[in-house]
Amino acid sequence: MNLGSLPGARERRVRTGGIELCVVELGDEKRPTVVLVHGYPDSKEVWTEVAKQLADQWHVVLYDVRGHGRSTAPKPLRGGFTLEKLTDDFLAVADAVSPDRPVHLVGHDWGSVQSWEFVTVKRTEGRIASFTSMSGPSLDHFGHWIKQRMTRPTPRRVGQLLGQGAKSWYVYMLHTPVLPELAWRGPLSKRWPKMLERLEKIPAGDYPTPSLPDDAAHGAWLYRDNVRARLSRPRTDAYAHVPVQLITPTGDIFLSEKLYDQLELWAPQSVRRTLDAKHWVPRTRPDQLAAWISEFVAANEAAKEDGRPVQDTTPTGAYADRFGGRLVLVTGAAGGIGRATAFAFAEAGARVVAVDRDAEGAARTAEMARLIGAPAAWGEAVDVSDEQAMEKLAEKVAAEYGIVDVLVNNAGIGLSGSFLDTTSEDWKNVLDVNLWGVIHGCRIFGRQMAERGQGGHIVNTASAAAYQPSRALPAYSTSKAAVLMLSECLRAELAERSIGVSAICPGIVNTNITATTHFAGADAAEEKRLRKRTSRLYGLRNYPPERVADAILKAVVRNQAVVPVTPEARGARFLSRFSPGALRGIARLKPPL
Repeated sequence: MNLGSLPGARERRVRTGGIELCVVELGDEKRPTVVLVHGYPDSKEVWTEVAKQLADQWHVVLYDVRGHGRSTAPKPLRGGFTLEKLTDDFLAVADAVSPDRPVHLVGHDWGSVQSWEFVTVKRTEGRIASFTSMSGPSLDHFGHWIKQRMTRPTPRRVGQLLGQGAKSWYVYMLHTPVLPELAWRGPLSKRWPKMLERLEKIPAGDYPTPSLPDDAAHGAWLYRDNVRARLSRPRTDAYAHVPVQLITPTGDIFLSEKLYDQLELWAPQSVRRTLDAKHWVPRTRPDQLAAWISEFVAANEAAKEDGRPVQDTTPTGAYADRFGGRLVLVTGAAGGIGRATAFAFAEAGARVVAVDRDAEGAARTAEMARLIGAPAAWGEAVDVSDEQAMEKLAEKVAAEYGIVDVLVNNAGIGLSGSFLDTTSEDWKNVLDVNLWGVIHGCRIFGRQMAERGQGGHIVNTASAAAYQPSRALPAYSTSKAAVLMLSECLRAELAERSIGVSAICPGIVNTNITATTHFAGADAAEEKRLRKRTSRLYGLRNYPPERVADAILKAVVRNQAVVPVTPEARGARFLSRFSPGALRGIARLKPPL
């Protein structure tokens, strides 16, 4: 969709340095201004989805960089794209759209590269309120990064240099005379949309725009006019004079995360976030970007009004840069592994939906999650085995909180006893919760993730019992084995949609599942004794659910497939793969109950 066709969009032309820039504005002009600067080989339309969401709260401004989109190109091209001239363009736009107050700056790719120049030169002081950077480092910082590794080489530093050198192959190509222009005005521009769709998972549509061949050909001079000069002679005064938010896509094929190792030296007021995505995050993750940009802008506006320095309000727990602001739904969250997992995500700054059929328990978990660090948390009472109830939950969550980024299907019940003592009703109960509950969650919430097209992650709590046969747990083990295989199948199917799937397989964990486990074939008195005995054994083992929760967060960050958690779970997993006969022998032993 062309930005100019959006409801309420206003277009203007801004003259600067002999060229005209095409500028589009959205939202209320009386509100603080957010300026979005695009990268290479894009035009301002790369920001369309982000801009639409930001316009509900801010005055949003986008412009085509000189020589791109509907902005005119300098003549001659050589020397017309220097950082100094790009800074002139930015100031002209800022003066036109927000003459009386500083703007909040957001840049992606080369939009971020040039924006680093804007926030580190003295002539822009007072014109910028904050800067959100993604997928584009300062050329000055990059130049110092290279020099440090060349003057003081170590195996690690040399490896970092070689790694980034390999990622930067396209920079060398763009310095080649004439050939890049011929390629972009020839077959490359025609194939580019399909390449982005296949490699970056960018949804098919009206992006890139028809101006791509000229945009890419003109934009080659961004590299030729700046890269070699700045990397060889980086400025020593390139310190940011505004608060900086750095968003780093972990799957960026062009830039290494190591480039920002010393960011705090150059940007003392900085916060970091990471996103499990590839390079073109304005197209693949607009929801998350809009949320983080709005949060950062709001924090800076509030600090300015109060006359105080901007406080870093990002969470400080483990994985805070990965899960801050993300929406996580955990089933079985009233206690045990589910509650510990909800708390772990809350500590990392995620928004949490705690789901359990115990309404009071879910509410308590949500309340504690907010105290621990979740910016928002909600308790929802739902029986995961009820398909219609899960459908209604998904509709409510999507409408009121957003699409879930991480789903943890953790709800489960215990069932012990021999196969011949296990009734069909027992089988139905354990499969309804342990298997169908997972199926409902994966199908309903997984479909929402897939339709959104911005990735996500599903975690299914299985068990070491999924691959460790036991004469005492035939129904429970069957349900968990099905969850494990379901997870493996989903992982294969959803990978092309950038949705990861992990199966967590704990062993003996000290939770309250033993207090509610049903023992098939036992009368009430005997069941009470067995529960007490089992709870005592699990208590003596005393493996805390918090360690399982930590394994769940790691599994999401690392996109792990199958994660045995406890030592006995890892041992059983090893035997199941390399000595299954030994496991079968162990399965014949009667449990000490």
